[in-house]
Amino acid sequence: MMKSIEVVARTVDEAIAEALREMQVERADVEVTILEEGNKGFLGILGSRQAKVRLDKKIPEYEVKLEKALQFIHELFGHMDLDPKVTGEADEESINLRIEGDDLGILIGRRGQTLDSLQYITSLAVNREGGDWMRINLDIGDYRAKREETLRSLAQRAAVKAESSGRRVALDPMNAAERRIVHQELQEFSGVVTQSEGQDPYRRVIILPE
Repeated sequence: MMKSIEVVARTVDEAIAEALREMQVERADVEVTILEEGNKGFLGILGSRQAKVRLDKKIPEYEVKLEKALQFIHELFGHMDLDPKVTGEADEESINLRIEGDDLGILIGRRGQTLDSLQYITSLAVNREGGDWMRINLDIGDYRAKREETLRSLAQRAAVKAESSGRRVALDPMNAAERRIVHQELQEFSGVVTQSEGQDPYRRVIILPE
């Protein structure tokens, strides 16, 4: 689908209508710039001039914010003398960024703390200019998926321990996203219940026998 078009017609309205037909879009989907108002001239013949308009397809906000996110990450890594491959995709609710390269453990940090910090500052940079708040999901390689798998396995082992011992089991402090994974994993585990205790950044999941 074309992103921009210029059309000449007898009137501005006719030019806009023709441009919309050619672009196959609705009026709300474009920005209209009138390049020439046009006029009928003397007696509708002498000195007449046609109208000319340009229509530009509006860029969705999430695409604009995706470009901002990619630009911010590249500039940040430039200051760090790093040059990993960064790719991204977005929809109306979130922006997903993926970083790939060698020796990127420094960007993950202990239990993903550095990665979470990068995700947070990227979110601030992208959303500070207003508009709809976009959730930023930042991943390095397959770290998030591997970490989720580790957390689910940990939750199952801790639940078995709590059920068999009849005593509560406290997991290490986690961020909200990781605690949510543990809670979800044990929702269907009969014999235990979960709750969160403490204040961030020391808030943790507690697994209790029913």
